[in-house]
Amino acid sequence: MAKQDYYELLGVAKGASLDEVKKAYRKLAMQHHPDKNPGDKAAEAKFRDVNEAYDVLKDEQKRAAYDRYGHAAFDQNGAGGGGGFGFGGFGDIFEEMFGDMMGGGRRGRGGPARGQDLRYNMEITLEEAFHGKKAKITVPSSISCESCKGTGGKDGAAPKACPTCRGAGKVRSQQGFFTIERTCPSCGGAGQVISDPCPSCRGSGRTRKDKSLEVTIPPGVEEGTRIRLASEGEAGMAGAPPGDLYIFLSIAPHRMFQRDGANLFMRMPISMTTAALGGEVEVPCIDGARAKVTIPKGCQHGHRFRLKGKGMTVLRSTARGDYFLEAAVEVPVNLTDKQKKLLQDFEKESDRKTYSPETQGFFDRVKDFLDELAK
Repeated sequence: MAKQDYYELLGVAKGASLDEVKKAYRKLAMQHHPDKNPGDKAAEAKFRDVNEAYDVLKDEQKRAAYDRYGHAAFDQNGAGGGGGFGFGGFGDIFEEMFGDMMGGGRRGRGGPARGQDLRYNMEITLEEAFHGKKAKITVPSSISCESCKGTGGKDGAAPKACPTCRGAGKVRSQQGFFTIERTCPSCGGAGQVISDPCPSCRGSGRTRKDKSLEVTIPPGVEEGTRIRLASEGEAGMAGAPPGDLYIFLSIAPHRMFQRDGANLFMRMPISMTTAALGGEVEVPCIDGARAKVTIPKGCQHGHRFRLKGKGMTVLRSTARGDYFLEAAVEVPVNLTDKQKKLLQDFEKESDRKTYSPETQGFFDRVKDFLDELAK
C-alpha cells in the first residue's frame, strides 16, 4: 500500500514552517501515543507514521530530499520503513519537543545524572542576623550507599559498558540516505549497566538517610539570603556527583526594632512633661548595649533622632547602619482632680501662640478659610 504524503499526514501545507510542523506533530503524537491507546494497533501504526513524517520534515536536508524525490528518497532496500521510532512514555514526546528549551532533556548524556539540589528554610532572630551564628540542621536526603560504595553493583562491583550502545549512550539507525542518532533505550544514555544490582540500594547507588550539618550564618544577612553548601544535596545515581544544598533565611519579626536594609527603626514613647521640658532617656541597641538620647525642650511628636553607626551590621563588611528613633509624645491619662485643675490653670495662663504654635497656626488657618467661604 502506498505511503501517505508526509504533509498530508501531519495536516500542514508544503511550505509550513518548522514551528507549524512541530505543533501539528505534538498534537497527533499525544493523540495516538500507545500509552494513551493501549492495545490499539491502529493508533500504534498511526503514531509510527506520524513520527516518521516528523523526523523527515523537521530536518532541512531530509525535507529538501523528500520535496524533490518523495518517499523514494528514503527507500533503500527497505531501510526507510520507519526504523528507529520506538514507543517510550509520554516523556519521550516532551523531550523531543522541548529538550532544546530544557537544557537537553531529562536524561543525562554520557553518564549518570548529578544528584538533586535540596532546599532548607531556616528562620533566625534579628539578633542572630546581627551577630551571625553557627547552627546545626538535619536534612532528609539521599546518601551514597555504604554497601556498594555508590556504584550500584553488588559488593561494590563497577557498572559495565552497555552491550546495546557499547558505552556510547546512543544508538544509530539508518533511514534512507541519513543516519539517525537516538538515546540508547537499554541504559538511558548512561553508557553503563549494572548486571548484578546491590540488594541494599537496588542498583541506585544511594539510600535515604537524614544528614546532620553545621551551617555558618555570617553577620548582616537579610531576609531571603541564600547560603549554598556545595555537594551536600542528594547523592547522584550510581556514583554520580551529589547536588548542592541551598539554605534560605528568613528573619523573625522583632518586638521592638524594625529593619530596613542596614538601618533600624524604633518608636520611642516620651512623656508630655519630658517633651516640654526636655530631658534624657535610655534606649536599647541591637548589640545589647544602651544608648542615651537627649530630648530637647519642646520636642514634638514624630521628631526623629539618628544614632549613627548603631544599626545592623553590613554583610561582608565592618560597617554598620544607623539607628533611628521616632518620638511618640504620650498624653497623660487617668488624671486626678488636682492634676486636671493644674492643667486647666496652665491653659488659662498660657499664650497659645507661645506654648503650642503649631496648634494655634492650624486654627488660624481654619478661621481664615471659613471667613473666605462666608464672603
